[in-house]
Amino acid sequence: MSFSFSQTHSMSNDEFLLLRDCIYAHCGIYFDQESKYILEKRLSHRLTELNLTSFYDYYHFLKYNRSKEQELMDIMDVLTTNETYFFRESFQLKAFSDEIIPELIKNKTARGSRSLRIWSAGCSTGEEPYTIAMLLSTIPELSGWNIEIIGTDISQRVLQQARRAVYGKSSFRATEESDLRRFFHQHDNGYRVNDSIRELVTISHLNLFDTHRLTMLGKVDLIFCRNVIIYFDQAAKKRVIGSFHSALYDGGYLLLGHSESLMNITTLFTLRHFKNDMIYQKPDRFSTGGTQ
Repeated sequence: MSFSFSQTHSMSNDEFLLLRDCIYAHCGIYFDQESKYILEKRLSHRLTELNLTSFYDYYHFLKYNRSKEQELMDIMDVLTTNETYFFRESFQLKAFSDEIIPELIKNKTARGSRSLRIWSAGCSTGEEPYTIAMLLSTIPELSGWNIEIIGTDISQRVLQQARRAVYGKSSFRATEESDLRRFFHQHDNGYRVNDSIRELVTISHLNLFDTHRLTMLGKVDLIFCRNVIIYFDQAAKKRVIGSFHSALYDGGYLLLGHSESLMNITTLFTLRHFKNDMIYQKPDRFSTGGTQ
């Protein structure tokens, strides 16, 4: 029996630049020079798996092999970190449920609409979109509304877990016992999200650099994209934020992680000061009351 999978291949600087630029062109994730060892360590096993002798051979595979798209999709699982949990960043969620949603209800009702579309971009293993669904399910004014929450991620591995919707202890570090009883039931060695919540959420694969697929997503009222653009350089951030702006209805909201900002990226959004948090909003061309 061979144990060659433990082998670590050496990556030259030229190979690093080729692979870095190839990955960047695919999805916008940027590795600076100091991250060379990360690429070397995380991609080494792919060379062994594919019986390749060098990272240059691997670059050639990613550029020209008939399986290149699948391989690029697969390596997203090892290049991205997917640390998340239910009810993360509670004060932002409080601004969402107590301030933003009532405002959306008022504005959409005035326009004769009773539908709500929310996009969780970079949803990882699903805790975020399911948290959104749980919060919306507790708002009586949304009874009878058509609610759609779309969770997307570039990693197929995390999406499989999101669709299964079964979670262990680490996912519940910010979950109240009452919410655990209300929204989950015991399943295998963990807890599964109840069907009434799951039916509000659709889980899909999406590369934020895939312009065609982004167009197919359609318009949304609000986007959660937390701790995702930290992987991008300035140019990629501008491209992705521009896509978010196009996807949002006028007056729609963009919720970023608290280590993230649109400063020096774009002036397309207004920064709203709510009681519980500061949230970016796409200006509403048809309203003069869009600031607070």
